[in-house]
Amino acid sequence: MKFKPIVPSDFPKLKKFFQRQRYRLCVYSLPSIIAWNSTEFQPYAAVDGKSLIVSGEFATRIEYRHLMLPVSLSKDYPPRQLHDLAVKLKFDKYWFVPEDYLQQYGKTLVENFFEIKEQKDFEDYIYATDDLALLKGNKYSRKRNLIHQFERSYVDRGRVTIERMAPSFISECIDFHEKWCEERNCDMEEDGEIFCEKQAAINTIENIDLFELDGILLRIDGEINAFGIASRLTENMGALHFEKAFASIKGLYQFFDRECARRLFTGLTYINKESDMNVPGIARAKKSYHPVMTVKSYVLTVR
Repeated sequence: MKFKPIVPSDFPKLKKFFQRQRYRLCVYSLPSIIAWNSTEFQPYAAVDGKSLIVSGEFATRIEYRHLMLPVSLSKDYPPRQLHDLAVKLKFDKYWFVPEDYLQQYGKTLVENFFEIKEQKDFEDYIYATDDLALLKGNKYSRKRNLIHQFERSYVDRGRVTIERMAPSFISECIDFHEKWCEERNCDMEEDGEIFCEKQAAINTIENIDLFELDGILLRIDGEINAFGIASRLTENMGALHFEKAFASIKGLYQFFDRECARRLFTGLTYINKESDMNVPGIARAKKSYHPVMTVKSYVLTVR
């Protein structure tokens, strides 16, 4: 079994492994695996029969190298088999193990082979699609009020257009993302999560067609002021990988978030809006939309 770096051109030959992908953490989206690639971090993959084994290698933080749970069309990996695979491949840990795996096999059995530690930075927020698309009830009254204000100021005056993202808009979207990052100080820590997320967003925008992603962008007076990019994660859940909108325009984010739910997740019951990266402001924003559940992530370290 030989590991090779995963690059965007690998998407067409690897996507078959994710056709019935069942893990609810957003990191098990193939576009996400490929896009999170920087000078510090590189994803690798090896094919083992009908399974794809994904690893992460770090340029400087060698102690962070890890495997993810194998992605397979038909094969399960109980704790003993998972342990033996890590030993065989000379890895000492798995990252991004969803709590579903612990529930499936039982924490006691898993602890026979691994030490278990929660990854709080990678706990994903899950929402009912209808909740975000309709915003019914008192708990969303403030969101609706902000949307009405945006509609009166911009939509009703014919200043807003919404379009599907396409390769022809790549340079415009990257220019908007640079402006958005200036507003949010993305480059503050070049080895931090926010900076890495910026690079992942650019990688995704540049390959949106190749990755078979669905996205929309919103223009005000012809200029891009928001974009959202989504993919299917499991049979009934999609992932909203990136959603950017200028905070300085009152009600824009709330309006655009509702449009993403309505336009990008048709036929899906749930929306995974990823983790808060342990950033307090992001956590507050995600909680304000009342997730129906969260999915915890764990590190399993070989005993």
